Amino acid sequence: MSVPADTFHRGPALSELREPVHGPLLDGRLRDLLDGKKIVMTGVTGFIGEQLLWKMLTELPGTTPSVLVRRKGSAGAEARVRSLLKKKIFAPLAEEAGGLDALLARVEVIEGDLPNVPELPADLDVVVHCAGDVSFDPPIDQAFTTNVVGTQRLMERMLEAVTGPDGERTKVPHYVHISTAYTAGRRRGAIPEAGHVHGIDYEAETRAGLAMREQVEAASRMPEQLTALRHQAERQHRQAGYLTTAADTERRRQEWVTAELVAAGTERARSLGWTDVYTFTKALGERVVTDLGADIEVSIVRPAIVESSWLHPYPGWIEGFKMAEPLILAYGRGELPEFPASADSVLDIVPCDLVVNAILAVCATDPTPGEPEYYHVSSGARNPLTFHDMYGHIRSYFTAHPLENVTKPGAPLPEWTFPGAVSVERLLSTSERAHGVAERIVSRAPRSNRSRKLARDLDKLRGRLDFWRRYHTLYNEYAQSELHFVDDNTLALSRSLDAADVDAFAFDTAGYDWTTYIEEVHCPSVTASVRRMDALRKRRGSRPTTMRDLSANTAGSSAVAVFDLDGTIMSTNVIEQYLWARLPELSPVEQLVEVGGVLGRLPGYLLTEQRDRGSFLRAVYRRYRGLDLAELEQRVDTTMNDFILSRVAPDALQRIEEHRAAGHTTILITGAVSVLTRPLRELFDVILAAELGTDAEGRATGFLKTPPLVGESRSAWLRHYASLHGVDLTKSFAYADSHSDLPMLSTVGNPVAVSPDISLMRAAQRNQWSIVEWRTKSPSPRWHLPSS
Repeated sequence: MSVPADTFHRGPALSELREPVHGPLLDGRLRDLLDGKKIVMTGVTGFIGEQLLWKMLTELPGTTPSVLVRRKGSAGAEARVRSLLKKKIFAPLAEEAGGLDALLARVEVIEGDLPNVPELPADLDVVVHCAGDVSFDPPIDQAFTTNVVGTQRLMERMLEAVTGPDGERTKVPHYVHISTAYTAGRRRGAIPEAGHVHGIDYEAETRAGLAMREQVEAASRMPEQLTALRHQAERQHRQAGYLTTAADTERRRQEWVTAELVAAGTERARSLGWTDVYTFTKALGERVVTDLGADIEVSIVRPAIVESSWLHPYPGWIEGFKMAEPLILAYGRGELPEFPASADSVLDIVPCDLVVNAILAVCATDPTPGEPEYYHVSSGARNPLTFHDMYGHIRSYFTAHPLENVTKPGAPLPEWTFPGAVSVERLLSTSERAHGVAERIVSRAPRSNRSRKLARDLDKLRGRLDFWRRYHTLYNEYAQSELHFVDDNTLALSRSLDAADVDAFAFDTAGYDWTTYIEEVHCPSVTASVRRMDALRKRRGSRPTTMRDLSANTAGSSAVAVFDLDGTIMSTNVIEQYLWARLPELSPVEQLVEVGGVLGRLPGYLLTEQRDRGSFLRAVYRRYRGLDLAELEQRVDTTMNDFILSRVAPDALQRIEEHRAAGHTTILITGAVSVLTRPLRELFDVILAAELGTDAEGRATGFLKTPPLVGESRSAWLRHYASLHGVDLTKSFAYADSHSDLPMLSTVGNPVAVSPDISLMRAAQRNQWSIVEWRTKSPSPRWHLPSS
């Protein structure tokens, strides 16, 4: 697949303009130079580390890889390495070795973590540090812990391993540090393969960065901050109850802490001349390396943007999504209308296998102790790719191979004009403001299929805008970069490869063309998994459901099915039910007065319901005062029975019967007064409804006998009932329509949102609960009163 270097566009290399000064070169084949060496490496479960291990096991039979791997949950280091060796690329090696155990025996496993590095083997020869926090915007303390403190601890352990009891070095190790080309920061022009000159005190910055966690945590617990967060949570969850609100408040506090730590890292980095806390801490990590490596062999490898492999272990090999993949897929789906890049800025991409080959070549060198060598593994100097070129290749690929699951089927791909970062920011900000206005309108709209559809569309738009905002913020600086990474050392090292090693270990970044790499290797690779998932979803149809088929359900009496009434199995509400109960006993004039009174109070009722469902119900129950409950009971059993049953949704009735046939206990929990639920007694084993208090004459007092069962009280009752009756809630079902029933739905293993309000719909989507529509086809209009 490789092509001659003179068949594609090349930029001038500094080495072509002058005789370059370069570091140590190779003198022989890599397998011979590294034969008998033990290479301790970190980051083996990462993108570069995995292929580095594969390459060593494949091409360097006399080299012993020793890998530092942290425990993850119950999986120890060896178990994690075993899982790694089960991957596709290691299968031929395992077969050749005689099995997975035999292949694992070739790898020395050290359980440990950064910065808690354990004792390293005394017979180590080379340490390759390619672990680190690679996200651009980690919390500041996390970035320092991994990229600075972790590096320091690793080097200290390495030096301890090669120091004898007398304090003398038993050998001079070679420390190979994998950094990033972007440690140069917000510079412009040529970046030499050398240490970056700056006066930053990395020890002071590390202390400050680590201390930031405690400071921000303390700030998050201040009364004014907690009040603000609690009010945010209450606006969304007050109907569901105090505990739900409290849990959401704490979630928001933790998110606030993370956001503040991310912002602290970004701002500190930029205040000192770096693009983000990742490049900042990696630059400080380099300073740690040169200080601690003052009398050992040190090499620092600085890859640019690492993407899928050019040739090995196969073209397009990649693990996970890196920098470019989310943007490529977003463009292919039509979700990225513009990008804040300078069209002529160079996007410095390098295939992963070239980076791995360069690292191993560096491992085989012998730098002078105390004189660090630097290597840029980049493409921009001799094989430049501009953002406009990249856009053209990606557009060409998706034009020929469109994705099926796109935002607007049939719509053309976005055409980028590269208007500049300011124009893109203006477009993005305008779109975010328009979304905010639409969201406020929809959140106040009456519940309906139309409002739910609009809310779903807004959620999708919000996701696209959030994606666009995140990557605009992260990559804006990189997209307008004017850095030129000099790669003379790397080029000289590449040219010193033995001729017999070129096929397996080449890393000259002028050895491939971008059309082939992007359109025939990279894009097909990064879209393959997406296409498979899209095809799988298409075959499966809808997502996994919590609306289980009950015909094969074996839970029997150990499961319950809990139903809400208003808006769930019946298209009614407590105000309408009150009018059913009250108006028949009034004269026509009194009916008009009563309806007018209810309508006058309606806005207040709605506001009360938004604040607290229990207070709303109590306000409605007050209107029952003076009602003769015995008379109402008689009316319900005679004239209202069929009327109420006619309001039950046919789909709900069928589902209730299915649960009864499956042997489940059916439970109705409602805010309606208990008298009005009498027609439903044949459908439910247990009915929990509002019990009105009465005076000595049997008339309603307007007060309840017990508090209304709403929000978290329903969940509490259900848990208590389950404990008394041996119910398995993980096998049980619940059906409700309101966000106030979120706690109850969360209590069972099979929750179903029925014609939900927007807040519950969104919660159901987040939790992957089923959403169904149960429509009532009443024989009479809603305003029609039951009569004899």
